[in-house]
Amino acid sequence: MTAAAAGYGVYVHVPFCARRCDYCAFAAWDDRWDVVDTYMAALRREVDDAVRHDLPAATSIFVGGGTPSAVPASALCDVLEAIPRTPGCEITVECNPDTVTESLLSSYVAAGVNRVSLGVQSMVPHVLASLGRTHTMANVTTSVAMARAAGVGSVNLDLIYGAVGESDDDWRHTLEAVLDLAPDHVSAYALTVEPGTTLAFDRTRHPDDDTQADRYRIADHLLGAAGLEWYEISNWARPDHECRHNQLTWAGGNYRGFGCAAHSHQDGRRWWNVRTPDRYASLVARGESVVAGAEELDDEARRLEALHLAVRTRRGVPVDALPAGERAVLAPLVVEDGGGLSLTVEGRLLANEVAVRLR
Repeated sequence: MTAAAAGYGVYVHVPFCARRCDYCAFAAWDDRWDVVDTYMAALRREVDDAVRHDLPAATSIFVGGGTPSAVPASALCDVLEAIPRTPGCEITVECNPDTVTESLLSSYVAAGVNRVSLGVQSMVPHVLASLGRTHTMANVTTSVAMARAAGVGSVNLDLIYGAVGESDDDWRHTLEAVLDLAPDHVSAYALTVEPGTTLAFDRTRHPDDDTQADRYRIADHLLGAAGLEWYEISNWARPDHECRHNQLTWAGGNYRGFGCAAHSHQDGRRWWNVRTPDRYASLVARGESVVAGAEELDDEARRLEALHLAVRTRRGVPVDALPAGERAVLAPLVVEDGGGLSLTVEGRLLANEVAVRLR
């Protein structure tokens, strides 16, 4: 997929959480609930201002966080309904199983939401505890059922592997329990230690690289056998249920971010908003810019970035992006398919080794 064919995306950031997970380094807060109303009003005002300045119609909208499902559905839907969109626009909202209700999902669907992404992480209680998660497996099952009943077209389940105390059998149990729910899409991410997080300060809980590689192989085998094909290193989907918004990002497409810490991209120029929700809301209220910084990529930087993103996808990169000598050296990691090069399972585990050799 080319950047031009990817469409136009909109990202909306909702930074509030009931409890910050031990591994989370995102712009999310569990102690700013006093600014929820002013923040959501500021989001709507920022969108309205962009619309007045000819915001393109979105082909995909993604609401992330934080926990978007933790704020009043009416406030979030008010923001969504202000965003111009094309017919058939993909609209995704990230949800915590603890906060999903029938009325919440009904409101979402009425506002055009057709995809939800549930933060499951694990289906084993002691693994969830190790990750600092509070939901139960029963909540996950109920949330999926409610999403189906509400008419949500695609359900994604987010997983994390490699937590301390998780065994191969625990990971298999999570995957099998998730597959029993017949998801349309599964995202599975290796637990990453991010600076400044609770996890970073406890070395006894840091994941092992070799163990995570084994877990990835298990995931790819079980998900593939169940009919979900990988289309990006950490993402598997049934046909026609790939996340269009993520595909747009990987293709280097244009998108606009709204809310604190949200990033935007337009033809090689990237910019990002101030990080904290209270400062963001205050700037919007005063009619001042919320942009904290920006950078401009030259043509060569954009070309290389496009290759580094494309190599992570099933589509891969052109054969000539990897010199013949390098292809011979990396033979176990890449395979030629349809005139392009894509990663093998082992290649996906060593994607950075391939990416640095692209030209």
